[in-house]
Amino acid sequence: MAKITRALISVSDKSGVVELSQQLAGYGVEILSTGGTAKLLREAGLTVKDVSEFTGFPEMLDGRVKTLHPKVHGGLLGMRSNPEHVAKMKEHDIENIDMVVVNLYPFEATTAKEGCHLEDAIENIDIGGPTMLRSAAKNYPDVTVLVDSADYAKVLDEMKASGGAVSPATNYGLAVKVFQHTAAYDGAISNYLGARLTPEVQQYPPTFTIQVKKAQDLRYGENPHQSAAFYVENRISEPCVSNARQLQGKELSFNNIIDLDAAIETVKEFEQSAAVIIKHTNPCGVALADSPLTAYLKARECDPVSAFGGIVGFNRTVDAATANELTSTFLEAVIAPGYSDEALAIFTAKKNVRVMQVPLLDSYVAGGFDLKRVTGGLLLQGRDLGMVNARECRVVTERTPTASEYEALDFAWRVCKHVKSNAIVFSNRDQTVGIGAGQMSRVDSSKIAVQKALLPIRGTVLASDAFFPFRDGVDAAAEAGVTAIIQTGGSVRDEEVIKAANEHGIAMIFTTMRHFRH
Repeated sequence: MAKITRALISVSDKSGVVELSQQLAGYGVEILSTGGTAKLLREAGLTVKDVSEFTGFPEMLDGRVKTLHPKVHGGLLGMRSNPEHVAKMKEHDIENIDMVVVNLYPFEATTAKEGCHLEDAIENIDIGGPTMLRSAAKNYPDVTVLVDSADYAKVLDEMKASGGAVSPATNYGLAVKVFQHTAAYDGAISNYLGARLTPEVQQYPPTFTIQVKKAQDLRYGENPHQSAAFYVENRISEPCVSNARQLQGKELSFNNIIDLDAAIETVKEFEQSAAVIIKHTNPCGVALADSPLTAYLKARECDPVSAFGGIVGFNRTVDAATANELTSTFLEAVIAPGYSDEALAIFTAKKNVRVMQVPLLDSYVAGGFDLKRVTGGLLLQGRDLGMVNARECRVVTERTPTASEYEALDFAWRVCKHVKSNAIVFSNRDQTVGIGAGQMSRVDSSKIAVQKALLPIRGTVLASDAFFPFRDGVDAAAEAGVTAIIQTGGSVRDEEVIKAANEHGIAMIFTTMRHFRH
C-alpha cells in the first residue's frame, strides 16, 4: 500500500474540495490543478502547481486541451510494480500521479435548463475529465480516484489510519464507481444527441440508455423460485416508492414494492385527504374525507374482505387515531408522507407491518418514462399523467350530469386510471362502491363490480377506462342503478351506446382520453 504523494484535483462541483485538499497537503501531498479549482485552492492558502507547469505544455483551444498529455496519463497508467513501466517513465521524465479528484462538466444540469441550445450542450461534454478518470480507475492498484465528494471522508480516514496510504480494496471500489459514473454520463450524452439527429427533436432516440442503482436485494421475486433485486433511478424528483424510507417492519418483498407504488401513485391524484387500499396492484377501496382516519374507514367499507392483508396509502400524515385503526387488522404495509410520533409508537405493536414514508414535497413536476420488459426487448412510453376535468368533457346524452354527479364522475375517473384493464369503477362523490378489474370483456368487469359492491350502487356513477364496444355495459350499469357514466368514447357503436344511456335516463360524458393499464 503506497502512500499518496501527488494528487491531480480538478472539479466542477467544488463541494468539500478545499477541506480535502487541506488535509492532503497535511500529508505532504503535492497538488496539481487547473482553472477555477486551482484558483479556489490558492485563495484558500494552498500551494498548487498548474497542470501546464507539470506537463511543460500550455492549456489551449479555450481549455479543451490541458490534461490530455502523456505526462498526465503516463503518471496515471504507469504500473509501479512493472519494471518496464518504471524504466520508461523515468526515461521520459514522467512522475507518478497517485490520486485523481475529478467530477465532470454538468452536462445533464445544462441540458435540463429551458432554452439550452445544442452548442451549450456540446461545450458541456467533458473530455479530459472522463479520460483521466478512466486512466486512474484502470490502474486502481496504484491510483486512488475520487469522483464523488461523499467518498472524501472515507479516503481521508483511511489515510489517517495508514499514515497517508489507501488500500487496493478501497481503490477497487472507487474505480468501479468511476466506470458506473462515466457510463451514466456517456448515456446521458448519447440520449441527448441521439434525439437530435433530425431537425425535430425525437422523443425516442435510436438508442436509449438508462442507469439505475441497486437499492436492495430481495429474498425472491414475484414467486419464491425467482431471484430479484430493487433498483432505483439516480435522480428522483417526486415522492414515490423509489425514494420512500422504511421506518419499521419486515423486509420489503418484490410484490410489496409493486403494490406500494400503486398505492402512493393513486393517492397522489387527489388534493383532498385520500386513502387507498391496494391488493395485487388494484385498488379495492378509495375514499376522500376530511381526515386520514375517515378516508381509510370509507375505503375499507368498499371491500373489507379484499382489504385484509392489503397495502394502504395516504396523501396526508398518519395520526394516532388512524394508526390505531390500521393496526386493528392484518395489513402488509402502509405508505404516507408522514407519521406522528404517537402513530409510530402504535405501529411498534405490529412489528411486521412495513411502515414507509415518502418525502413530503410542496411541489414537484412529475415526468419520466414508463418501461415494460418483454423477452428480448423493452417498451418505453411516457408515464400516464393525463387527466381531464369532468366538467369540460363532452356531454353526449340528452341529460347533463348534475353538480353532484360531476364531482362523482371526476373522482371515479381518477380512480379508474389506476385499475387494471378492463376497468370499471362505481362510486359516489368521495368513495368507491364497486370495482371490476382485469377482465377480458368490459361487461364482465361491470358484473364483477356489481357483485363486489357491499354499499348501495343505486345513485352512483360509473367510470370506464375505455369505450363501451356494445350497449350491454350500459344496460348492466342501468340495471344496477347508475345515474351517470364517464367513458372515453370513440367506438363504432357510440350511437348505440348513447341511445342506451338515453333510454335509461343516464347522463354520459366522453373524455376522449383512455386509461388502459395492462
